[in-house]
Amino acid sequence: MITTTLFGLVLGIGIAALFTLLFGVYSIGPTERGVLTTFGRVQRIDGTTSADPLLGALLTAEEKLRYDYPNIRVIAQGGPYFKWPWQKLYKVDMTIQTVDITWDPDIQQESIEAVTKDNLTVQITGQIRWKPCERNLYAYLFGIANPAAHVVGYFISVLRDRVATFHGETHEGAVEGVSINDLRRNLSLINSFMEESCRKTAARYGIDLDAALITNIDPPADVDEALASINTTQNQVAASISQAKADADQKLKMAEQAVQIAENRAEAEAAPLLELGKTLQAMHGQGGKAALDSYLRNASLPLRERAAQTILKV
Repeated sequence: MITTTLFGLVLGIGIAALFTLLFGVYSIGPTERGVLTTFGRVQRIDGTTSADPLLGALLTAEEKLRYDYPNIRVIAQGGPYFKWPWQKLYKVDMTIQTVDITWDPDIQQESIEAVTKDNLTVQITGQIRWKPCERNLYAYLFGIANPAAHVVGYFISVLRDRVATFHGETHEGAVEGVSINDLRRNLSLINSFMEESCRKTAARYGIDLDAALITNIDPPADVDEALASINTTQNQVAASISQAKADADQKLKMAEQAVQIAENRAEAEAAPLLELGKTLQAMHGQGGKAALDSYLRNASLPLRERAAQTILKV
């Protein structure tokens, strides 16, 4: 009887040890990170995320009180590792993930709606790229139920606020009062703003926003046709203005060249006279009036000869 009991005990211990070895040994892949909980409590280390020099800098003083998560032990890639049966392993995929901003786990939609500053309802499509923040995996695993849905919802709320208050740079040829044109012309500026505004998701939700790409902002069909007509007319006016400016610039350039040519000719004609004046001044300085009279008499001889010849021919 004792032998049977002892055999059963040893067999039970052996089976338990076997299952512990089979299901207690694990490894972490090269693109993964691991987090262990013991009886439901995650393994923690000293400090909190609000005190983190990188994460804390993204939050305001009020947000630091709301999003103050504990720092937890993160298991790096490698293995084999061992865990007890009462411990639970969470593996987190750290690769960059792409999701459409229209994605929602509860509803099907092809675009999201937003209202511009001139009360025009537009349809927006695009994608975002994100990945879990290794410095704040507590928020990612235990702070939110569906990280992907949460980051998309947060992104859309910030985007709608941006669309409603967006003012593009004014420039010649722009259609005043039509915000859809400003939005379409400044997609890169909007994407940059969204990336910068959503950086705090790492500290709030444990999600790093890698990139934002708004691809289309479209108004209703009837409004789009009217805008197309307005833009076509405006482009024609802008082209006419540009052509007129080009013609005016060309004529101005030709006038400047003509003035320059006239100045050069005048300088060429005046140069001998100026040089003659210097010569006469020097002559008067050395020989006085007698020298000038002698020069004038000699200089007039060719003129008198020519005049006499002309008279004789007549």
